[in-house]
Amino acid sequence: MEELSEYEEQIMRIFWKNKRAVVREILEELPDPKPPYTTLASSVKLLEKKGYLSHRTYGKTHDYFPVISQSDYRTNRFNKLVSNFFGGSVENVLSYLVSEKRISDKEVDELQKLIDKYDKE
Repeated sequence: MEELSEYEEQIMRIFWKNKRAVVREILEELPDPKPPYTTLASSVKLLEKKGYLSHRTYGKTHDYFPVISQSDYRTNRFNKLVSNFFGGSVENVLSYLVSEKRISDKEVDELQKLIDKYDKE
């Protein structure tokens, strides 16, 4: 799965939320300053070339839809993050979150409850 730029991820989040859209609908949902229509259309075509989108054609209109789910993308990105920055260790990820105070005591308790729940199953 090819990585996306921050801008491409922003576009994909709109597609994942809406399930399908034409370029003009995506343009309306982007924050100001909005890119030119042609720039956005090129980005959408690139996302299709990368395998993230496909389209149906109705006359001259292309109706685009995601072919990679947000969940699959999230899993892929997280696994790369864990592999590249934490030596493939979830323990290292959790240790980092705790040591950098990026996770609260309440969240640690919730994680422990999840672990306990899966241990029982």
